[in-house]
Amino acid sequence: MQPLRPRPGLATDLVLMGVALVWGSSYLVAKDLTLAAPVLVVLALRYVISAVALGLVCRGTRTPLPRRPELAAGVLLGLTQAAVLTLETFGVSGTTATNAGLIISLTVVLTPLLDGVWRRSRMPAPFFAATALAVVGVALLVSGDGFRAPGWGDGLMLAAAVVRAVHVSLIGRLTAGRSSNSLALTAVQAAVGAVALSAAAAPALGTAVPRLPLSAWAQLVYLALACTVFAFLAQTWAIRRTSPSRASLLMGTEPVWAVLVGVSLGGERLTLVAAVGAVLVVAATYYGQHVERVHRLGSVALPEPAEAARRLTSA
Repeated sequence: MQPLRPRPGLATDLVLMGVALVWGSSYLVAKDLTLAAPVLVVLALRYVISAVALGLVCRGTRTPLPRRPELAAGVLLGLTQAAVLTLETFGVSGTTATNAGLIISLTVVLTPLLDGVWRRSRMPAPFFAATALAVVGVALLVSGDGFRAPGWGDGLMLAAAVVRAVHVSLIGRLTAGRSSNSLALTAVQAAVGAVALSAAAAPALGTAVPRLPLSAWAQLVYLALACTVFAFLAQTWAIRRTSPSRASLLMGTEPVWAVLVGVSLGGERLTLVAAVGAVLVVAATYYGQHVERVHRLGSVALPEPAEAARRLTSA
């Protein structure tokens, strides 16, 4: 009897699932870190570690220095990415990691909407139905045991989803038709974020850093190396070995992992109403993504969207 062999592509699928897992877990890790240090300090240190690591990777792979257009795009994208992570980290400190991971997944439906506005191209009616369903899901998710106004943390996570959609659309517009080096572009973004957030956190860095426990440093290294450096390199390797649709499907499980990590490791609780909302959010984002893909493939006028570019950013 022939021994069983792994099917072709299994390693690629596992790598992409690993990316989704670390991104989904990042919300709980970031929430824990905000209990140990001010949010801006957490962000500054995360960015500095990421920038140093990416710089070493660029040097080790002999990545060419970014050209002027790449540098200009990287600076702008670095600022928008820093804004996204700032809103996310402040937001997750005021809500649950479960809610944060699910609300931020709305980027999947917000990005095509924004891109359609910029391109003056109307999305099909089923896409708007998916968007409405996602909004209903978020309303149920944040309502807990009964309907109530969203908390400030939920509001910041929603703002982060909107700004991330802007960031993703900018990536598509700034890199369209250009042979940009993705690694160099990401390293520039990390460097810009490190400078900007270190400047913002400067008043608190001197007192907060010496007081950080070893566990907090381990969490920072995890966010920087696993959720940024590993995720970027892994997805770049894996996407070249599978179809964009399959990669998008596997990495789209990020909110599912956020729920599992938040409930199992974070001790968070999902009420029945909130659980229904979570299912609606995940189902709506998957359906909206499917509608957008079919619409894109059926339209000759529209170029490749920024869906793959979205994965250049970290959680």
